[in-house]
Amino acid sequence: MKFFIDNIWLVALALLSGGALLAPNLQRGGSRVSLLQATQMLNQGKSVVLDIRSPEDFAAGHIRDARHIPLKELKSRISELDKFKSKSVIVVCSSGAQSARAASQLKSAGFGEVYSLDGGLAAWRAQGLPTAK
Repeated sequence: MKFFIDNIWLVALALLSGGALLAPNLQRGGSRVSLLQATQMLNQGKSVVLDIRSPEDFAAGHIRDARHIPLKELKSRISELDKFKSKSVIVVCSSGAQSARAASQLKSAGFGEVYSLDGGLAAWRAQGLPTAK
């Protein structure tokens, strides 16, 4: 106990750095899907891809047959996706960081199976998977 009292700043620093390491994992929330799982779901025709990146990023390249609704507009345009409620929805952003927020919006709107693509489009391209323009 004396060690903790004498080194309170070191203990606080250790706790703070541990919390900083855990924070991104806790913030993700929602279901994640790997690249392999996503390609299998797409090949089976049971899923639809929702790209939430900016219009410029979408125009530069996206997953084939992806629907595009920027994250800023998702709340007002979510009704455009109602016909896909029976399918799984794979939400894609640039790196996988913002797609969890969109996935939670879709879940609260009544979509059953909503997944966030792990690593986003950057991981998709890094694996050499095809994109369309």
